[in-house]
Amino acid sequence: MTNTHPKDLAAQAAEAIRNLNHATQSTKGELTYPGDAYETVASLKLLTQRLPQSFEQLSDFLGTLAKSGAVTADYAAPDDHIHEARSALASATLIAQTLTEHLERAHSALAPLGYDTGTDDEPCGEGMCICYCIGAALHPCGCDCPHDEDCDCPDCMTDA
Repeated sequence: MTNTHPKDLAAQAAEAIRNLNHATQSTKGELTYPGDAYETVASLKLLTQRLPQSFEQLSDFLGTLAKSGAVTADYAAPDDHIHEARSALASATLIAQTLTEHLERAHSALAPLGYDTGTDDEPCGEGMCICYCIGAALHPCGCDCPHDEDCDCPDCMTDA
């Protein structure tokens, strides 16, 4: 049976985002195609669209608690703390809505992209990078491919 207590669900969501952070690292190679980014952004947009409802319902709960008079505080008046928490949740709602708008822009920008399988440039096989502009350091995927002689970045040009 899945635990549905709000604090546990929020902890599971936080852990899922931590796992997402690891999976989207360029060195992991989990993202291969533009569609991978498109679908990931779509899911993140859905997540941010749903957050305001949780924030508003938490705020309503706190308002009900305040009316009951059953809340104490370690310092100052409980109502002051509840008011501050509700104000912060209202701000979080606005920020989540703004975040959703920005993710919608990113999602729309990603929509026309595809992966060109007909190119002569072959991914190096380590994180699916195409080895351009690696400079004197490793490529972001972690490979140690040589510079491309056609590259005109400052790092590559100094080696020419």
